[in-house]
Amino acid sequence: MKAGMQAVPVPFTSEDYAARMARLVDQAVDAGLDGVIVTPGPDLVWLTGYRPTAVTERLTMLFVAPNMRPTLLVPILERPDAEAADGASAIGMTDWVDGTDPYEAASRLLQPDGRFGISDSAWAMHLLGLQSALPDTRFGALSQRLPMMRALKDDNELGRLSLAGAAADATFEEILKVRFAGRRETDVAADLARLLRECGHEQVDFTVVGSGPNGANPHHEAGDRVIERGDAVVLDFGGLMHGYGSDTTRTVSVGEPSRELREVHEIVRRAQQAAFEAVRPGVPCQEIDRVARAVIAEAGYGERFIHRTGHGIGVTTHEPPYMVEGEEQLLQPGMCFSIEPGIYLKGRFGVRIEDIVSVTASGGTRFNNTDQALQVVE
Repeated sequence: MKAGMQAVPVPFTSEDYAARMARLVDQAVDAGLDGVIVTPGPDLVWLTGYRPTAVTERLTMLFVAPNMRPTLLVPILERPDAEAADGASAIGMTDWVDGTDPYEAASRLLQPDGRFGISDSAWAMHLLGLQSALPDTRFGALSQRLPMMRALKDDNELGRLSLAGAAADATFEEILKVRFAGRRETDVAADLARLLRECGHEQVDFTVVGSGPNGANPHHEAGDRVIERGDAVVLDFGGLMHGYGSDTTRTVSVGEPSRELREVHEIVRRAQQAAFEAVRPGVPCQEIDRVARAVIAEAGYGERFIHRTGHGIGVTTHEPPYMVEGEEQLLQPGMCFSIEPGIYLKGRFGVRIEDIVSVTASGGTRFNNTDQALQVVE
């Protein structure tokens, strides 16, 4: 067993899923909604444990509203899989048969003139079908109406995120042992993907390997560029472990780093640390961005920090809340997000340092704990 691999966490129970749906009802009422419609995707998994084996054109929707039992509408041929989901006992279930109108079946579960939040991932054809069946009903995107729906993690969720972070750390420690010089970016990316899986991830979402000038592109897709001695290499990687995300970034030097690289790396490290120290309940999300940005701007690289400071993480690797100017949401214990400032010098190199952080009652804690000092690889 590699470092970072630990015991499987306690499974979620039907009571866990029921509590999430009850909380969702309260949030919907507070937002002025009559209910919520959830389609296949991360929200449905989080609320019920149900992940359809194949997302097809057949209508599948969970309806959650006050004064009714949460009910999942599924195609009849997929009902056995839905009934086997971990949270199935916490919901009612109904089905529809090919050749019948699924939107008529859905309309029986909705208030005809209500206001509903609906998953961003809902297919346009399904939303249009609901609008046709219920012309007086209004729909709004869940990301706009209930952006913090999954933001506050319970202890089990925090434990899973911690395990995922430790596994990503173990991956970084192992990648430092491989050869970089003379190999393509795609070769190192393949090593990262393999190591993430060996360290316990069931899904690899991204393996950014930006060498030399490619490191100045924050989301560079690993390509055929051959890594050279003297390059800075941005390594940004993560995925899902026990259903929860990891995401970490470190920048390494292939051979002895230049003085400029050391200086830029130190500025980014100080910005990341300052932002981490600013984490505490009651602080607006935008303040974390401002703190990191101020350090980089004071060093003269303000225009070279070209993205937000962070994003939430949970059952997906990118979700609310966002550490960005204009986000006034206050931090609360249980929120988890990245802190990832960077400096990008076009045509030359880039530097980014990223940890996942959780808000605690008194401040913040890191789920990534690998050395932030500039590491030298061969």
